[in-house]
Amino acid sequence: MPSGTPKPPAPFIVLGVAGGVAAYKCVELARRLVDAGYHVAPVLTPDATRFVGAATFSAVASEPARTSLFDDAVTPIPHTYLGQHADLVVVAPATAHLIARYALGLADDLLCATLLATRAPVLLCPAMHTEMWEQPSVQEHLATLRRRGVLVLGPASGHLAGGDEGPGRLVEPAEIADMVERIVRGYSGALSGRRVLVTAGGTREPIDPVRVITNRSSGRQGTALAQVAARLGATVTLVTTANMSLAPDVAGAIEVVSVETAAQLFEATTSRAEDFDVIIMAAAVSDFTVRASTNKLKRRHGVPVLDLEPTADIIGALVAARRPGQLIVGFAAETTDALANALTKLHDKGVDLLVLNDVTAPGAGFEYDTNEVTVLERDADPVTLSMRSKEAIAEAILARVASSLA
Repeated sequence: MPSGTPKPPAPFIVLGVAGGVAAYKCVELARRLVDAGYHVAPVLTPDATRFVGAATFSAVASEPARTSLFDDAVTPIPHTYLGQHADLVVVAPATAHLIARYALGLADDLLCATLLATRAPVLLCPAMHTEMWEQPSVQEHLATLRRRGVLVLGPASGHLAGGDEGPGRLVEPAEIADMVERIVRGYSGALSGRRVLVTAGGTREPIDPVRVITNRSSGRQGTALAQVAARLGATVTLVTTANMSLAPDVAGAIEVVSVETAAQLFEATTSRAEDFDVIIMAAAVSDFTVRASTNKLKRRHGVPVLDLEPTADIIGALVAARRPGQLIVGFAAETTDALANALTKLHDKGVDLLVLNDVTAPGAGFEYDTNEVTVLERDADPVTLSMRSKEAIAEAILARVASSLA
């Protein structure tokens, strides 16, 4: 179709194919999408044509396959044409190379230029070898793209090129086609339509009008969880003690409730709990509060005796009152016997998931931009999330949450 031609009445799908062995599966994907009534415009990278010829895609799609930014007599500016007409851009397989170039904003081939030239939703379907998939650089690039609103489907686990098995396999064409339909109907992420409440930061218990007892929690991990949940389509409320700025892309989408003490956190959380599908207790809540003096304590009056009292068990109250289908996620900051203590808390508290944070690990825990955690679930093996940004940690935790809600 030449540039300037009216957009077809059917949803316009740009099908990007990068240079991986799984490219052959995308011929079936193109056929499925056409059969479902979509207008499919294939775009192949030069490396993709090493695996499947452009003529094959041209035969099954709605338009001839494109492979170059140049030499297109019908659409002289093909990336603009495709980007403006697209209702959705699907990239399958999305290789490590393609993901990196897209995250960096490179436009050195037609597919990457189209990705940068569109305002339509983008769905990436990664496929690569397990070791490549698990590389921190790949995960950081994906975290960057997710932060910008890009949707990611897969990869699956199974047989890989080379004969071994593991995560990195392209999800099946039928599953991709189903996701396309969901996105066209308004799906915006794995938590679309869900309501998520997140707590963040360390509570502050007053000793007198000047001094407080608190902890080292910065609120970074809880804030990251709230922001990522919003990008995954959830309606989010963040109950926080931390005065942190939200990213511009989600600032207007997150309700922020500011609190200071454990009692205020208890009230703000339990009074709202019934309305939420997921409650994530990432805040570091004081175990004890103090009978505060109404006046500033003076050194000249001697060493004061602090009369400590236990704070309310917020998670216990949430678990006791939770409605059917509600998911509750707890956090455990530990310094010794971390796994054993966290397993005990998982079973004693009755939460669905518990995120263990060994705050003695270098680069993990309080006040860092990075973290390393272990996710615990009853009747399942612990899953350790290696050192990465707190946003990437949030992505992995919320993927587990989303799968538990499904």
